[in-house]
Amino acid sequence: MDGRTEVVGVDVILPTLDEAAALPWVLDRIPDGYRAIVVDNGSTDGSGDVARRRGATVVEEPRRGFGAACAAGLAAASAPLVAFCDADASLDPATLPAVVAPVTSDRADLVLGARRPTTWRATPVHARGANRYLARRVRRATGAPLTDLGPMRAARRDALAGLGVTDRRFGWPLEMVLRAGAAGWRIAEVPVPYAPRTGRSKVTGTVRGTVRAVTDMRRVLTELG
Repeated sequence: MDGRTEVVGVDVILPTLDEAAALPWVLDRIPDGYRAIVVDNGSTDGSGDVARRRGATVVEEPRRGFGAACAAGLAAASAPLVAFCDADASLDPATLPAVVAPVTSDRADLVLGARRPTTWRATPVHARGANRYLARRVRRATGAPLTDLGPMRAARRDALAGLGVTDRRFGWPLEMVLRAGAAGWRIAEVPVPYAPRTGRSKVTGTVRGTVRAVTDMRRVLTELG
C-alpha cells in the first residue's frame, strides 16, 4: 500500500450477558460508520431490547460462553473489518478507530487494545496477576510484543474467520492470538483506557470467574502454545 489509511466499513461485535445498564452508554459511543452487532448470550435483563432501541443489530446466541458469542457475532458480520469490544462500559468504543487504524493502513493484521486502567479499581489484583502470566506465555509462543490480552481488538473479517478458532468459552481471545501468530500474522497493540465496569463482572470481578477463565486459557495454551 502507499501509506494512506484505507477507509472501510467496520462491524463492532459486542458479546453481551445482562448488560442493560451499560449498553446505552456503550452504543452511544460507537463511532460513525461503524455498525454495532450485539450478541445477546442469554440475558435476562432485556439487554437485547435495549440494544434494538438504540439501533444496534442484535444476534441471539443461546449457547453460553464468551467464545460462542464472539463466533456468532463474527458469523453475522459482513463488513471488511471486524472489531470486538466488551459491552460493560469498561472499554470506550470511541477509541476503536485507533485500534482499527494499523489494520486499515496495512501495518498489522491483528491489533489488540492494551488496557491501561484509569483507576486501581478497574482491575482487581487477582486479574492483574493472571493477565501478566498469560501475556508472558503468549509473547513466548508468538514473539508478539503484547503486554495485555484485552478483549478490544480488530482484524479483517475474512482472514479472522479463516483462522478456525474453535474455543467457545473464555479461551477464544487467547486462541485467536495463538492461531494468528502461528499463521505469521503481524500482531500489534494500541493502548486504550480501561475503567471500572458497570455492574458486577462475571469474570475478573470474582476469583472464581478469573480461575475459570485462566483454566480455559491454560487448556488452549497446552493445545496450541
